[in-house]
Amino acid sequence: MTRSGFSGHLGDGTMEDKRNIQIIEWEHLDKKKFYVFGVAMTMMIRVSVYPFTLIRTRLQVQKGKSLYQGTFDAFIKILRADGVTGLYRGFLVNTFTLISGQCYVTTYELTRKFVADYSQSNTVKSLVAGGSASLVAQSITVPIDVVSQHLMMQRKGEKVGRFQVRGSSEGQGVVAFGQTKDIIRQILRTDGLRGFYRGYVASLLTYIPNSAVWWPFYHFYAALTPLS
Repeated sequence: MTRSGFSGHLGDGTMEDKRNIQIIEWEHLDKKKFYVFGVAMTMMIRVSVYPFTLIRTRLQVQKGKSLYQGTFDAFIKILRADGVTGLYRGFLVNTFTLISGQCYVTTYELTRKFVADYSQSNTVKSLVAGGSASLVAQSITVPIDVVSQHLMMQRKGEKVGRFQVRGSSEGQGVVAFGQTKDIIRQILRTDGLRGFYRGYVASLLTYIPNSAVWWPFYHFYAALTPLS
């Protein structure tokens, strides 16, 4: 069924008659449209908010107010130093996290179907599927986030983060994926493969419980929703 734009099923057809939420079973969903439109909509949102994500990251990492006095000051200084492209450093790499959103939904639905062979409890199915979906999504997202965040910290003229790509300190331009390769090599050389999973456990402890609890409550309250 669709739930907040995503799909799944009740496991109990009698409940559908008590709800004013339109039910679309996963097997009846147009997968091509779902994945294409889902990625397109998320991309539009990402384009809008990414500059503020970059600014937030720099503000969190800087020592005191060594670089920026606040959000507006950071916005102006980045524009002056690097232009609009400076607000989108690491954006191309970050877009690969869109894959995790689709994997989340797919994992959720397939896990629900699998668990249904062992339990008809909607709560059990939603809890296991929600936790599994977040596990898969974060396993994809964290390494991409690590690389993109290092790219966000690239600033002409001085070193801001742990790593610096060739050409940044001299103010020379480096093609986007050239910077990405450089950052990946530096992470591997300094931290090994584990360097791509910094904060992974913290992410799992944040998102898995949230997702595992959210879906059972969604089904519970959706079942109580009367027809209008």
